[in-house]
Amino acid sequence: MDGKGAWRDNVFVERLWRSINYEEIYLKAYDSVRAARRGIAQYLAFYNCERPHQAHNSATPNEAYFAALPFAQMQTA
Repeated sequence: MDGKGAWRDNVFVERLWRSINYEEIYLKAYDSVRAARRGIAQYLAFYNCERPHQAHNSATPNEAYFAALPFAQMQTA
């Protein structure tokens, strides 16, 4: 880790990989790299679009991110 504050960035990535490992990879024994890539891609789509997150007041990451964009706010006004 180089740079001041870089550990904070790593916390979010570590948390994401922990979720991927415990909710997807450890539950399924993949037969191939292709199957693993497909499964992880499907999980990430679920994680971002459907899975509610406590940190976002039960919103999905997509809902939290796109609601904060200025363009999205102009559309609703």
